[in-house]
Amino acid sequence: MADVPKLEQGCASSLELFNSIAAQGERVRALKAGKALKAVVLRVLLCSVCCGIETHCYKKQLPTDAGSLLGNRSESGHSDRKQWLTDEIDSAVQMLLSLKMSYKAAVGEDYKADCPPGNPAPRGDGGPDATEAGEDFVDPWTVQTSSAKGIDYDKLIVRFGSSKIDKELINRIERATGQRPHRFLRRGVFFSHRDMNQVLDAYENKKPFYLYTGRGPSSEAMHLGHLIPFIFTKWLQDVFNVPLVIQMTDDEKYLWKDLTLDQAYGYAVENAKDIIACGFDINKTFIFSDLEYMGASPSFYKNVVKIQKHVTFNQAKGIFGFTDSDCIGKISFPAIQAAPSFSNSFPQIFQDKTDVQCLIPCAIDQDPYFRMTRDVAPRIGYPKPALLHSTFFPALQGAQTKMSASDPNSSIFLTDTAKQIKTKDYSSGAMLTGELKKALIEVLQPLIAEHQARRKEVTDEIVKEFMTPRKLSYDFQ
Repeated sequence: MADVPKLEQGCASSLELFNSIAAQGERVRALKAGKALKAVVLRVLLCSVCCGIETHCYKKQLPTDAGSLLGNRSESGHSDRKQWLTDEIDSAVQMLLSLKMSYKAAVGEDYKADCPPGNPAPRGDGGPDATEAGEDFVDPWTVQTSSAKGIDYDKLIVRFGSSKIDKELINRIERATGQRPHRFLRRGVFFSHRDMNQVLDAYENKKPFYLYTGRGPSSEAMHLGHLIPFIFTKWLQDVFNVPLVIQMTDDEKYLWKDLTLDQAYGYAVENAKDIIACGFDINKTFIFSDLEYMGASPSFYKNVVKIQKHVTFNQAKGIFGFTDSDCIGKISFPAIQAAPSFSNSFPQIFQDKTDVQCLIPCAIDQDPYFRMTRDVAPRIGYPKPALLHSTFFPALQGAQTKMSASDPNSSIFLTDTAKQIKTKDYSSGAMLTGELKKALIEVLQPLIAEHQARRKEVTDEIVKEFMTPRKLSYDFQ
């Protein structure tokens, strides 16, 4: 992937930054429309105008066989072109986010497409910027929308630069596995992906891959929304017969929440019991606490350091919105969540193999971590992880936000009694009629009760076995 020019604060005026964002936004749109050559020309102009870079400097960043990539209709040519475009889109989106953060730091307010710096914000029904203000807000910590219908996932696909899971991909998964696609695929709960076709290519050619997902243990009890990725991941493990690593980011919750280290680790162990109760195969699953595993695994820590070296502070601010007042632990954490994407972080499972493909099922709010990971991966000699994105489980108060462990009234917890479930559903405004609420309660009460029964069977000894670094029963040739 071609390097993206860096635009550090102070190298351009606020107006130049404003124009840079407009040009970069146009470039992203051009790339997503498949107009690769037009997009590269726009990048040349962007560099020339904003950073004083000679336009001829960008010639070396074009693919050596750009003509064949854009015109060749052979299978290999199409594949190369598609991969190049995917890389360019990832890079362009990262650059756009970084430019917007630089603009906010320089001007003191968010970029508004129709309000150049120094001009008053225009009045009107569309607000200061209809596209910006009206957009859904999704990051790893906050999910919000002003629409009563909830997040517009089609727009989110465009903004994040991912690909829609369409009928063709679902059919291909069915052909590859010989199994009916999971209901979460059929019903659009998992709706977006990055490079899933590449994973299927490898699988059909008998090449191995593994699954990676995780949980941030912010409370002792998980809620219904947390189950979505784990239910689907369990199905993926079963139909593809592959190993799975599950990261418990207790270190993250210590850094972000008012918790002690012991509390964060204790929540990780308790949450692991709920995860195990989903039915994962103990012979193919490794669950690990960051606080425990990273200090015991030099290979894992080495990958964390490699990733940290290739992400600047400005990039981290642009991707995650960090500020100068955030502790350095937060700034360095994304590299820790990225490290399980690389197989040699787990030598007990993969030995020293660095080329085993990783597939990450997760909610789409986690995508910023893995956009960063995918950008870094080729620079440190590893394959990019592929992703499958899920929608959010709406809060009881409505679809404007998701269920949250921090707000007990927004969620159905896996520890709730039948009476609590009934009370929460009837008191919420999420559904309009008593009949619908009654139907929901009749589904939720047995679902939660069955999960609670399975969880009671998960002993401390079973948790310890799942969380012990060990070889899993899968033979990598």
